[in-house]
Amino acid sequence: MKQKKLGLVHTSATLVPVFAQLCKAKLPDVEMFNIVDDSLVKGIMAAGRITPQISARVANYLKSAESAGADQILVTCSSIGPAVEAAASSLGVPVLRVDQPMADQAVQRGKRIGVLATLRTTLEPTADLIERRADKAGKKIELTSQLCEGAFEALMSGDAAKHDAMVAIALKELSRRVDVIVLAQASMARVVEGLADTDKSVPILASPGIAVDYLATIL
Repeated sequence: MKQKKLGLVHTSATLVPVFAQLCKAKLPDVEMFNIVDDSLVKGIMAAGRITPQISARVANYLKSAESAGADQILVTCSSIGPAVEAAASSLGVPVLRVDQPMADQAVQRGKRIGVLATLRTTLEPTADLIERRADKAGKKIELTSQLCEGAFEALMSGDAAKHDAMVAIALKELSRRVDVIVLAQASMARVVEGLADTDKSVPILASPGIAVDYLATIL
């Protein structure tokens, strides 16, 4: 039987080892490869939106992953989610947004859903996805979106400790108002591991592990 191949498309090199570790543990028989371009999110931030040029580049990366022999493509960035969905139908292999399985899980687990992001460009696509997945599941939800301003800039300038502290405070505050929290960026997942159990009064969902668990069921 031919070994399955998973192509991962990233907008940050920091996520390559995160997913390599997860795939090794949960998809041991699947071959994986990475395509990384960290200029995509910088372009979205500069324009304040996904431009047609960025959408075209995302489509090209997906086609490139298919050409490289991927049986399945996973896109690990939520900011380019709308461009991924627009391009996916033109491919001959399935494409998964990293945040879709997490959105589905959030809709199942609570009515009051909180979304936390450090980038506005990620907050809106994630909130939109959760609302669409709730509609599809026939569930009524109340969505609370919160932007952790300044945290992403701290991370980009090399101050990970400041980023983590800011995200931790926002998580504690948001958890008092919702039934479940969704982390809009995979880069925030490690903050949850450092929280005390008392600060995790509601489920906090991070996309990397949930997405790879989902892929394990279909690959």
